[in-house]
Amino acid sequence: MSDNGLENVLILQGGGSLGAFGCGVYKALAKNNINLDVIAGTSIGGVNAAIIAGSRKEERVDQLLEDFWLELSEGFIDIDKLSPFFAWNRYMKTFQIPSMLGNYSFNLPFFAAIGTGIKETYLANGIQMETKLKQIKSFYSSIIFGNSKMFIPRWSPEYALTDPEYFAPQKWTFLYDHFPLAKTLERYIDYDKLRPGGRSKARLILTAVNVLNARPLTFDSHKEQITAKHVLATSAYPSYNFPWVEVEDGVFAWDGSLLSNTPLREVITATPVRDKRIFIVENYPKKIDSLPNNLPEVYHRARDIMFSDKTEHNVQMSKVISRYLDYIEELYKTIENNIDKLQIEEKQLKRIRQKYKVYKQEHGAEIKEIYYVKRDEPNPHITENADFSPETIKSAIKEGEEKTNEIIKNKKFEK
Repeated sequence: MSDNGLENVLILQGGGSLGAFGCGVYKALAKNNINLDVIAGTSIGGVNAAIIAGSRKEERVDQLLEDFWLELSEGFIDIDKLSPFFAWNRYMKTFQIPSMLGNYSFNLPFFAAIGTGIKETYLANGIQMETKLKQIKSFYSSIIFGNSKMFIPRWSPEYALTDPEYFAPQKWTFLYDHFPLAKTLERYIDYDKLRPGGRSKARLILTAVNVLNARPLTFDSHKEQITAKHVLATSAYPSYNFPWVEVEDGVFAWDGSLLSNTPLREVITATPVRDKRIFIVENYPKKIDSLPNNLPEVYHRARDIMFSDKTEHNVQMSKVISRYLDYIEELYKTIENNIDKLQIEEKQLKRIRQKYKVYKQEHGAEIKEIYYVKRDEPNPHITENADFSPETIKSAIKEGEEKTNEIIKNKKFEK
């Protein structure tokens, strides 16, 4: 808890490989000695949260989390180094529009202007085009080969003898097995910490959704033992073609981001009394400067809107409830101080006291401070959340750390 009595809360959004940004955010919080009381996440944000709360290390938890992400990047297969992708990539690099246009002479001013415009456009957007091409290739790498540290295609030969439906793809309900993620996490998470009375320094909250009835599922380390299946459940995103996870008999779970990608409401419900300072990691920006220019950018923007933070209403309601509680407390104290003057039956007074106690103890928390750590998208692309290449992962971690350090420096709040 912070020196001013606020409960420090970190909320981590989902987003596939974009979760590396959240790793950087946590690194900055840890290096600035901001201790967390509650860590909540869904999807890859839930994976990050579980590593932080259940870390096998007592010190340098931030380094352990970064090691996890670097290990994920080791499972990435660079298709540029594989035939026939190598030849294709070499061709793309030599396909330079400016040099091709240089072979032609433009005698007419009109065509000369067109040629100059094409050259300038290409040169101006060259870095963006190269970045998007890299993202596309990383996406196809994930589709074809998976990531040995996180998920494996169901058509891999190793499943031929163990998967009864291996040769019946018409019956498949998932394409990728993300059980390898559980194996990888064994090196990072001590699940004994993630239980009521465990040794974790922070309370862990993960979210998922019940496949059969669409109801939210919340896994809270202060109420139940969190295991690998809960981590797999919170990250079982069906649009990534991951399987649902049976977390208990008859309860089948999918990724919690299907309902909400920012589990703030679950935090308020779990710890309703203590006032809070909240850090929200935004992998998907709410605001952009200009409209999309083409259909891929339209799909990208629609995806961002679906998964962007929508907790503004929760924050406002927290403030409204706090004002109502202050008003109720004022009325209650007025009654207590004037019992002799008021004609109130003892039975009725007892009911008033009980209700006041319940309201005060179960709904008294207020969000005092909230900070949004927003990931930038200089080169937006619909496949960016499937890029586990080492370069991209390291860059995302660095960005998250720098953005958080900037917020901490500017706000200068008590740690």
